[in-house]
Amino acid sequence: MNLNTAKFRYISMRRSISLLKILFCATLLFSCAREQEKVKVQKQGSSKKHSFALAGTSVIDTALLEASSENETATYFVVVADTGMDYYMLQKKMFALNNSLKYPIDTMGRYFNPNKNLIVLPDNDEDEMYRGDYFPRRFPSENLSLEYLNFYDQHSKDKTIALVTGIYEHESSADSALRNVKNAENKAFMIKSEVFVGCMH
Repeated sequence: MNLNTAKFRYISMRRSISLLKILFCATLLFSCAREQEKVKVQKQGSSKKHSFALAGTSVIDTALLEASSENETATYFVVVADTGMDYYMLQKKMFALNNSLKYPIDTMGRYFNPNKNLIVLPDNDEDEMYRGDYFPRRFPSENLSLEYLNFYDQHSKDKTIALVTGIYEHESSADSALRNVKNAENKAFMIKSEVFVGCMH
């Protein structure tokens, strides 16, 4: 092999590696951009479905969250009206609070699947990665929804469902909301939570 041939092969190999790197970065950017667009829609108060889940898990696995290389978290204050293991009982209470407090309900397209014993997205959801699985509310909004408590409080019991009435960026806003919720439900409380907000695709 002469010197020119060796140089040509070396340059071709470098170009191939560079192209692979560009494709990899473009894929990551596309995935994160898609996630950010979903975040933007949720912050605008839309009921459009949003993506976050640990596919194939029945509850949030905090070890996987901690293992994330990016480990992007935000401190939020979560107001919870009540907790329990009975989805349907908490759903009735959610409808009652919707009537009394006039807070909107945002299920994000999820429902309770008794066969899986899990709050899930529909099996035909547009997000192929998370369809048929649970994903939580992660961003500030004053809506009612049913979530798994251990996403916000890792010390809580698995499968404990929380009737969330709002997620707030500021403690003062959460305190004000909590006082309002307590007028209708005296069990209400607030959680200061480190919520994972990074790209999960």
